[in-house]
Amino acid sequence: MVVAVVEVLVIVVVLVVVVVAALVKVVAVVVLVVVVVVVVVVLVVVVVVVVVVEVVVVVVVVVVVVVVVVVVVVVVVVVVVVVVVVVVVVVVIVLVLVVVVVVVVVEVVEVVVVVVVVVVE
Repeated sequence: MVVAVVEVLVIVVVLVVVVVAALVKVVAVVVLVVVVVVVVVVLVVVVVVVVVVEVVVVVVVVVVVVVVVVVVVVVVVVVVVVVVVVVVVVVVIVLVLVVVVVVVVVEVVEVVVVVVVVVVE
């Protein structure tokens, strides 16, 4: 009778050990699944952050390039306008000089004509 009780107790202990081992395996699998899910979520977040940062960098570079192009175009337009104004001013000065020379020549011719008329009389 004592042997039967000891055998039952041994069977119960073995069953408890088997159940505890199974529970430990289940807990290990759950922990592994949680770790894998956390790692995947962290990787997804890191990838999203990297992509967002790259997009922001590309947008900033595009904006800087557009601003530089606009500034260069404005500078070129200003230089062209200044050159045109300088050319117009030079042309006006040359025209004024030509008019002055013509007026002086006309005056000299007038004086010569007057002198010739006076000498002839």
